[in-house]
Amino acid sequence: ITGPNVPKMMGLDGRRLHVESGRIHPAQGHLGVKVISMAFLLDNEDTPVVWRGPIKLGAIQQFIGDVEWGDLDYLIIDFPPGTSDEPLTVAQSLPDIDGMVIVTTPQDVALLDSRKSITFSESLKVPVLGVVENMSGYTINGKAAPNSEVQIAGPAGKTLKATTNEDGDFSITIDIFKEGGGKSTAEEFGVPFLGALPFDPGFVRGGDDGVHRIVSEPEGPSAIAFSAVVEALQAQIVDAEQPSLEII
Repeated sequence: ITGPNVPKMMGLDGRRLHVESGRIHPAQGHLGVKVISMAFLLDNEDTPVVWRGPIKLGAIQQFIGDVEWGDLDYLIIDFPPGTSDEPLTVAQSLPDIDGMVIVTTPQDVALLDSRKSITFSESLKVPVLGVVENMSGYTINGKAAPNSEVQIAGPAGKTLKATTNEDGDFSITIDIFKEGGGKSTAEEFGVPFLGALPFDPGFVRGGDDGVHRIVSEPEGPSAIAFSAVVEALQAQIVDAEQPSLEII
């Protein structure tokens, strides 16, 4: 609603929504993904959305109830960080929601919000389908003398080592934002850990160009990591129970 960047990231910026018989038809991007966003309704990309709570919540309810989604495999709703009105409105508007996915980076500051989101979901009796650790590590691939040791200075002055193969290739992963915070939080709260996504500059370029990494490089390591997370999430949805929602 207030930070509508998804259309640009999916190559849909500049599109306008089609309305027919009082129903809003979403835009469609790569791989048949349908998208609804406030960005489609703004005069230009620099126009801010300055709305108070009731107007914002009305827009969310309209996006849920007045959009002609058609047959979907999944409906994914992207929330801003935190536990404000947006996720509460969606949870109350969709009582049969399968669950929430918590996406976090591994450092303690980010985990403070993520932990609150898990507790928030549990208070609403909405299943937490799992935790995804984003920006989990940056992998450097390089060449040096065959069968030799390579050293790289990592965060906090830590020395990282690797050994090259017979062709001189080596690979070292640097944990820029700490290591394992998402997994340890999932274990602490007793919710599934769906996997880790690497820190990949290609995501930045893809977001600017409107072509996602899994589209531009479907066999690359980032796409493989995404596929593993998706498969783990699908397994949780299949096995998820449907508890009654407690309105607070």
